[in-house]
Amino acid sequence: MPVVVVESPAKAKTINKYLGKEYTVLASYGHVRDLPAKDGSVDTDNDFAMTWEIASDSKKHVKAIADALAEDGELILATDPDREGEAISWHLQEALTKRKAIRKDTPVSRVTFNAITKAAVEEAMKNPRQVDMPLVEAYLARRALDYLVGFNLSPVLWRKLPGAKSAGRVQSVCLRLIVEREMEIEVFRAREYWSVTAILVTPRGQEYEARLTQLAGKKLERYDLENATQAELAVQAITSRDLTVQSVEAKPASRNPSAPFMTSTLQQEASRKFGMGARQTMSTAQRLYEAGHITYMRTDGIDMAPEAVMETREAIKERYGAEYVPSSPRMYKNKAKNAQEAHECIRPTDMSKDAAGLKLSEPDQRKLYDLIWKRTIACQMEAARLERTTVDVSSSDGQVVMRATGQVVLFDGFLRVYEEGRDDSVVDDDDKRLPQITQGEPAQKRGITPEQHFTQPPPRYTEATLVKRMEELGIGRPSTYASIVTTIQDRGYVRKDKNRLIPEDKGRLVTAFLSNYFQKYVGYDFTASLEEELDDVSAGNRDYQKVLERFWRDFSAAIEETSELRITEVLEKINEVLEPHLFPATQDGSDPRLCPNCGAGRLSMRTARSGGAFIGCSNYPECRYTRAFGPPGAEDDGAIPPDGKLLGTDQDDEIRIFKGRFGPYVQRGAATEETPKPPRQSVPKEWPPEELELERALMLLSLPRKVGDHPEDGIPVWANIGRYGPYLKHAESTSERGGTNANLESLDEVFTVGMNRAVQLLAEKVASRGGRGKAAAPIRELGEHPKEGGAVNIMDGKYGPYIKWEKVNATLPKEVEVESVTMDQALELIAEKAGKKPTRKKATRKAKAKPKT
Repeated sequence: MPVVVVESPAKAKTINKYLGKEYTVLASYGHVRDLPAKDGSVDTDNDFAMTWEIASDSKKHVKAIADALAEDGELILATDPDREGEAISWHLQEALTKRKAIRKDTPVSRVTFNAITKAAVEEAMKNPRQVDMPLVEAYLARRALDYLVGFNLSPVLWRKLPGAKSAGRVQSVCLRLIVEREMEIEVFRAREYWSVTAILVTPRGQEYEARLTQLAGKKLERYDLENATQAELAVQAITSRDLTVQSVEAKPASRNPSAPFMTSTLQQEASRKFGMGARQTMSTAQRLYEAGHITYMRTDGIDMAPEAVMETREAIKERYGAEYVPSSPRMYKNKAKNAQEAHECIRPTDMSKDAAGLKLSEPDQRKLYDLIWKRTIACQMEAARLERTTVDVSSSDGQVVMRATGQVVLFDGFLRVYEEGRDDSVVDDDDKRLPQITQGEPAQKRGITPEQHFTQPPPRYTEATLVKRMEELGIGRPSTYASIVTTIQDRGYVRKDKNRLIPEDKGRLVTAFLSNYFQKYVGYDFTASLEEELDDVSAGNRDYQKVLERFWRDFSAAIEETSELRITEVLEKINEVLEPHLFPATQDGSDPRLCPNCGAGRLSMRTARSGGAFIGCSNYPECRYTRAFGPPGAEDDGAIPPDGKLLGTDQDDEIRIFKGRFGPYVQRGAATEETPKPPRQSVPKEWPPEELELERALMLLSLPRKVGDHPEDGIPVWANIGRYGPYLKHAESTSERGGTNANLESLDEVFTVGMNRAVQLLAEKVASRGGRGKAAAPIRELGEHPKEGGAVNIMDGKYGPYIKWEKVNATLPKEVEVESVTMDQALELIAEKAGKKPTRKKATRKAKAKPKT
């Protein structure tokens, strides 16, 4: 019984349904090996040999496959039909060979299918092959390049640029696109211009709108009417003249449907229509693919299989009629650069089933499938036929000419099903419908409106337009678009606001640094040409080790050159590059870098001890002026400066709030040689740091708060705020590893919770994990204390039964049975316990483990 291996359990489940009991289908759960994140994983001195390591999560999956092979003895690798899928198959074969699960006589084959349907899977099984090594070598080259760039360039960033997190071969180029677009927006200066429109009326009383296109016998260009005065003169010229329809021209036109989806266009359209991010789109498409509903979703191709084209034409005829089916099938050719991953387009596997027919329960899947189905149907439909009409209305002396445009849809064609979205909402005058207008008839003026306009800066990228631009430049590939766009957001280099991508200041810093010291490696042409070389490797036309050798020779030299750079030199260079952003020109023409505090020092970017950057004065320490990194006035009034914000004093100590690596925190006093780590406490997320006052800061610094000693065993109970929110701890101290923890419902409870509530919460916590949930209830009641009063009970404690009276807890000797204890014995144990002073056990230090040889 052959063992078939795929990436995911969902895919395994679908394939198992088609193959039946004759096969064992297992999942690898993605990549099973990767390069360890340490120096030497790619040996640049030994032909770029790579050291691979099986991920801890993958070991059990590799073992499961090896165990199955021990019984079955044949391996079929059925991972995805792209470069990543080929790499997973190669890794599996290598890892299983190392484990000796694959022997010399073990048959190993590779099968691929573009859709998970019964027909596609059965056809693939009839055509096995071996792992495609050129495709694997292309993967090896990309992985080595990403490692060499990330592992060598990121430490340079950390040393020279505080706050920077990482750099990547493609992510840094993508970040540069966003930063440069933002800089274009910042230097953009809006230009004023005016237009004039009029509401005209036919002799039959029907209105239509026309705009002024000629004035004083001259064709009007966009900026000819520069101000309100010129616009008003144009209005007067129209008002003072009678207008007549000079010409009416109707031309037939047609609109063809868009090509079917490939990865980038699917991401773009899902973003436009649903606001879905690239990662969300791809994960939803992955689930549709694994369920057998669509073809493979990582592709540069837009061609369709002939049988799919015929099935689509049949579906169109059946649903909409023969007039919507063109006489011959539509053929699409890919226009993107480097279309090496050109599998078939993304389309439904069964064109007869629309979204309603599939009955998908998940909203994202339903929306995305509907989009893919409609686009695929539309791409094989008849073109829409239109009639575009242009009407020119003029004065008898030819001084004024106005134009009205409109169009009529004569046959809707593919528009009946689908129309592609637009990245920016533009109102097209041609979309308007005109009334019946006849040449030579008068045009009565009902209203003339001058309208002021300003030129607009280039729009910020959305994820859709960014992917589109990357595709145009030949940067990245279908399998990487989503991860690149996600990574730069996860790193904090870019944020998304109203679906637009805006660079953060640390993103600007990284781009400024790389553009000056590693200009070649964030160049668009260099990155695209490197992608072409890697595509040549996958086609078997280039040696991947030669590609790596040539890249590493120049790149390692560039890294070496930066080793002598001083941080001050780097910062001054970045000051120069970011000057338009950090120090924009002032309205009065004064020096924007002159310190507003001392009037003598120069402002420049500086680094904070805690990491990050800020703007400071060159006269430090005489002048302590600082402001947040960014243009003046960008920070909030309550923003925390790099040196902390003073909240007040308490017992002669300054209480300040700082921004740290892991978030804001309050601190008592300054760090000195005697007190290198003064008392600190993190500010919880629920309290905005900019609004924090002294009273609350002191409350935080009083933590952990001792609620009291637990009545059951005398061990303290603490209230505190931790990584996961407010909590109780039943232990000698909050730093102790053992004990019992229980969550508190709100922050306020940290400062107000009493012992009764604390005991209840701790008991509930113990009960929830199957422990002594009813410890607070006595297991035997002995009665009232004969002399002092108060109940004497036997309790079931953490370390066994004990006698409890008031605050005295006396352990019951192991040899004494609970049922045989008398009041006299209990009083004796209580008296003995009460006579001793309670002592706290010292934590015993564990001996250091001997190093493994």
